Amino acid sequence: MSNVKNYTEQGGEKTVIGGELYITTGGKISFGGAELKPAAVQADSVASTIAALVIDFNALLSKLKAAGLMETE
Repeated sequence: MSNVKNYTEQGGEKTVIGGELYITTGGKISFGGAELKPAAVQADSVASTIAALVIDFNALLSKLKAAGLMETE
């Protein structure tokens, strides 16, 4: 029985992270050729109308897309 938390299964098709994955300076994570990065901060909404909430929600969607965390179309 092994107590290794992080490993790649035989054949290399699957990597399991049971511990911490630490990306050093200069390292990056990519998906489909696009670099993933943290999304910009989105302030908590204080909208009091549906129209204002739509504006806040669309700002969040834009930030997720810019970070590569959501496809753009």
